[in-house]
Amino acid sequence: MSDTITPALVALDAPLGADKAAVIRALARLVVAEGRATDAEALFADAWEREEKDETGLPGGIAIPHAKSPAVTVPSLAFARLSPGVDFGAPDGPADLVFLIAAPADAAEAHLAVLSKLARSLMQEDFTAGLRAARTPEEVVHIVRVAIGEEVGAAAPAPTAAAPTSGRAATDGRPIRIVAVTSCATGIAHTFMAADALTAAGKEAGVDLIVEPQGSSGYQPLPQEVIEAADAVIFANDVDVREEGRFAGKPVVRSGVKRGIEQPKQLVAEAVAAAGNPSAPRVPSSGSTAGPAATQKVSAGRNIQRILLTGVSYMIPFVAGGGLLIAISFLPFLGGYGIALAHGDSGVNNAVFTLTHYAIWNLPPEGFGYYLGAVAFQIGAVGLGFLVPALAGYIAFAIADRPGIAPGFIAGSIAVFMNAGFLGGLIGGLIAGYVAYLLGKPAVPRWLRGLMPVVIIPLIASAISSGLMLIILGAPIAWLMTQLTSFLNGLTGAGAIGLGVILGLMMCFDLGGPVNKVAYAFAVAGLAAQSDASFHIMAAVMAAGMVPPLAMALASTVLYRQGFTAVERENGAAAWLLGLSFISEGAIPFAAADPLRVIPSNLVGGAVTGALIMAFGVGSRAPHGGVFVLFAVDPWWAFLIALGAGTVVTALILVALKRFVGRQRPEAVVADGAPALATA
Repeated sequence: MSDTITPALVALDAPLGADKAAVIRALARLVVAEGRATDAEALFADAWEREEKDETGLPGGIAIPHAKSPAVTVPSLAFARLSPGVDFGAPDGPADLVFLIAAPADAAEAHLAVLSKLARSLMQEDFTAGLRAARTPEEVVHIVRVAIGEEVGAAAPAPTAAAPTSGRAATDGRPIRIVAVTSCATGIAHTFMAADALTAAGKEAGVDLIVEPQGSSGYQPLPQEVIEAADAVIFANDVDVREEGRFAGKPVVRSGVKRGIEQPKQLVAEAVAAAGNPSAPRVPSSGSTAGPAATQKVSAGRNIQRILLTGVSYMIPFVAGGGLLIAISFLPFLGGYGIALAHGDSGVNNAVFTLTHYAIWNLPPEGFGYYLGAVAFQIGAVGLGFLVPALAGYIAFAIADRPGIAPGFIAGSIAVFMNAGFLGGLIGGLIAGYVAYLLGKPAVPRWLRGLMPVVIIPLIASAISSGLMLIILGAPIAWLMTQLTSFLNGLTGAGAIGLGVILGLMMCFDLGGPVNKVAYAFAVAGLAAQSDASFHIMAAVMAAGMVPPLAMALASTVLYRQGFTAVERENGAAAWLLGLSFISEGAIPFAAADPLRVIPSNLVGGAVTGALIMAFGVGSRAPHGGVFVLFAVDPWWAFLIALGAGTVVTALILVALKRFVGRQRPEAVVADGAPALATA
């Protein structure tokens, strides 16, 4: 393992800027200058995203901005001693000791453990005093390396869980027993600092307190017998508690992780009071936390956004895996573009040992390559079939934890059955999740707790949520689908450019939902006529459907990286290939997280592309495949021009909306050195 900090990563009493944005950016540049990260602005954006969620200033003149970022290649600590200090949001004033903790997005457990040791050392007065007294960067490096175990020296011992030293907090003649769980968004710093602060506060109060830090490098679950013996629970978390059902029925005190650092004594006192209060809030038997915990800390809108993003993050592998397999099946030396309409059961009823007429030397559709293409298409189609159920299932999981998964998947499957698509999955997942959460709130007898999350809640929540989807949403959706299909058929004789605009709008509206599917079905059904008009419609639908993912990729990875989160930039990288393959769902993560800016941008770009396709008279004989079926598109160069125009228009509109509409965030340094503001 390389050294985590070097003298070149230390700035002593240097003027790095008048505010925390400038300080973080300056430290990010030090990391890049040492060759330990590739992009200072990307690292700054990831650290600032964490800073916006919760300021990283701590009591005692300390600040620990930190991030896990794809831009970081080597786990690093950059340190600045500031004179004068800079406000990082601590209650006792500015910070003069600032550590930027930079970890790779896929950091190994050993690296994360090293960074966590630093966070714990910052709670020790002799450690911070040594940093303030250091005269050279080399002295700072030695102090830090000793603290994190990279050098041998007289480092202050880390605090450990201790038995109570007084009887000030007791019940039934014994000390109060409290268990706590700490966790933060990155799981590197605040998680362990809060754990140590609570441990020290419990020792001082005479409480038998044991903490389970749930960090990025994993966690060691508390023994169940310790949990059962506890009188109360403290949850100091910025993210969902893992396996919260273990604590079911215990009196609970909830807070953000930062309060565990700044006010540990108050949290311990509140937990002691809750232990003796029969009316105190208790951990629900379902193990659900997302609803109440999140609403205590953030607005309802932010909570809904967190829930939707959880569902989307679990859905992405289904989009990528299934969609790319379908794209592969369109390669000319496999199935070719016609496989989407003609593969039949070629990949289903023929096992390898029964291949009697799929000889390698035969041509499609009798060739072995065609057989492999059919297999790839079938697997991909089945994989994409899980997209909406997975979205709904994990939206429900974000609300109600494990008891919400089955009701969510079932509600999502009903949405597919009802042709409700992506929007139906969102609604079904939300209904299933909140029903499961509400069912888990009431206190139940101990003998019934084990059945609640695995039998009773999934059973009742599935019946209610899927029943609502099936009974209430079915007729309106069927009517809407019929009306849209009739409307499109009536437009066949209208102006070609106007039809292209309408098809482009439909393809970009709900990204694989019912409106998108009606436009696509209309185009595919028309191919049977083998007319020029049907080929033009197919080209407009395919090109417009490629615009949203390609535009999201262009905006998030090229034009305005700092306006997107690290996760969105990763999704943007994947969206390049998804868009080129005509998989509109590659834009869903962006639309779910920011619908009011993404969807209008998509609509404008889709309309531009649809209109240009019709104006150029582009035709496509392939029902799917994107750029992989350009051999079936004529003229192919006009198809690419129309696609490029719509992609650029959408990306530019989205960047403009992010910069000038919505909340602001520091983004760049202007000429005088002050941070300019731009929208997140």
